[in-house]
Amino acid sequence: MKVHTSETQKTISPDKALTILKEGNERFVNNLRVNRNLLKQANETRDGQWPFAAILSCIDSRTSAELIFDQGLGDVFSIRIAGNVVNTDIIGSLEFACKVAGSKLIVVLGHTGCGAIKGACDHIEMGNLTELLSKIQPAVYEERATADPGKRNGSNPEFVYNVTELNVKRTVRSLVNRSYILEKMIESGEIAIIGGIHHLDTGVVNFLPDTWISSAADIHAQPVDAGK
Repeated sequence: MKVHTSETQKTISPDKALTILKEGNERFVNNLRVNRNLLKQANETRDGQWPFAAILSCIDSRTSAELIFDQGLGDVFSIRIAGNVVNTDIIGSLEFACKVAGSKLIVVLGHTGCGAIKGACDHIEMGNLTELLSKIQPAVYEERATADPGKRNGSNPEFVYNVTELNVKRTVRSLVNRSYILEKMIESGEIAIIGGIHHLDTGVVNFLPDTWISSAADIHAQPVDAGK
């Protein structure tokens, strides 16, 4: 399979980029991955790269974006941090991916059974991890479906999943709220952002339709104080 070039990247819209990722995940789930000559791709991309999407995901060893979306070298930017949270460096990396390198889609990808989410649910404090988990705490407090205090912890899979989804949604909104560059690119139709959940048991990525932000109208429809 050929690598992306500057010309092919320009023909991909945000919607098309999402379709490519959905098709790749379907191949991954059905064990029908494209046969790639990775050494050849490495050689073909040595002088430049034109990824069509940037994926912000967790460091979890089971959530490699290139694998679960069946993409090759040079196809996607992969930004990884425990709990798929954001900070200034990550936002800057995504601004580079889209404004400088031409990516058309940003995906914020959470996953089931996330250790960082469980840690935040259990209010773990440990060295520098404390600050990272504090970025997930707003999603923990935002979860309202679990009323029983005894079930609001990392041992309750349903609570953990709800917090995971809320954390993805907050991260999506935060990227728009904290980046003027990304906001303007969305308003002009150059890029879009969406969140999703990777299910470790099946390999399926479920994209969250209500996180799709691809226009000024979508931006203005966001809660004013959300995801900051």
